[in-house]
Amino acid sequence: MIAAFHPLPAVRRGDRVAVIAPASGFDRAAFEAGLALIGARYHAVFEPGLFDKHRYLAGSDPRRLKEFAAALADPQLRAVFCARGGYGATRLLPHLTDGPPAAAKPLVGFSDITALHLWLQAHGRMSIHGPVLTQLPRLPRHTAQRLFDLLESATPAAALHGTETYVGGVAEGPLLGGNLSVFSRLLGSPFMPPLDGAVLLLEDQGERPYRLDRMWTHLALAGVFAQVKGIVLGTFSACEEPQADYASADVLRELAQATGLPCAAGFPIGHTEVNEPVPLGARVRLDADAASLSVLEAAVGA
Repeated sequence: MIAAFHPLPAVRRGDRVAVIAPASGFDRAAFEAGLALIGARYHAVFEPGLFDKHRYLAGSDPRRLKEFAAALADPQLRAVFCARGGYGATRLLPHLTDGPPAAAKPLVGFSDITALHLWLQAHGRMSIHGPVLTQLPRLPRHTAQRLFDLLESATPAAALHGTETYVGGVAEGPLLGGNLSVFSRLLGSPFMPPLDGAVLLLEDQGERPYRLDRMWTHLALAGVFAQVKGIVLGTFSACEEPQADYASADVLRELAQATGLPCAAGFPIGHTEVNEPVPLGARVRLDADAASLSVLEAAVGA
């Protein structure tokens, strides 16, 4: 079984927080809008190199690695927000050999940031699967408030609800996972946390059904579904095969049913116009029959 994850220190209004770009470059206007949202609550700071670009990356690997490591290590910075996902975070993992600093702090992001979340969970740390800055302005205001509550409140977040039951049943355990594509790439690496007893969260974007099938089958062959207790499926946007007589949901439902694990789909987590933040590493209760995900413990302490 996975050992319990300890709550993170709470963030307070006016605290200094870091904004980093550990993966791809980003649209400046969307970034500025997201920065204004968190800047109205916290004192957000970032390095000038944040805007660097190298091909499809937000600057060189050394630049992004130094920025990430410095943000984690600085005791004056109480949380770390990611500007964008995209691709590039996995390139940093081989250089994070010392593990995270002793003083923990929340990391906020999703998509490619899944790689950094898994690295943190491999070291027993919680983190926040939630909007990146360039996505945040497109989301409902209550999503930003839920994010702030996760960072500041020792009260567990409100339950989330999906739209469909794929396999009935109930499962409890720490919530782990994130983006299916990134999660599947880390299987067999030292950066994957123990999965025994976990509730697995998966979401993705732009992967056609046969690719979803291929990655899911990889998880099955690696024994993932023999370890986890349940499966929470977020949104799978732009994942349809043109002119096909089946949908990606049909494929995912069939794959989920083959595991026999409690599984509900359609949770508002992912790349669409909804992306509700959830605490990774926190204990959750999946009631697949009711398509409900209850958060049983807060990400931060009092």
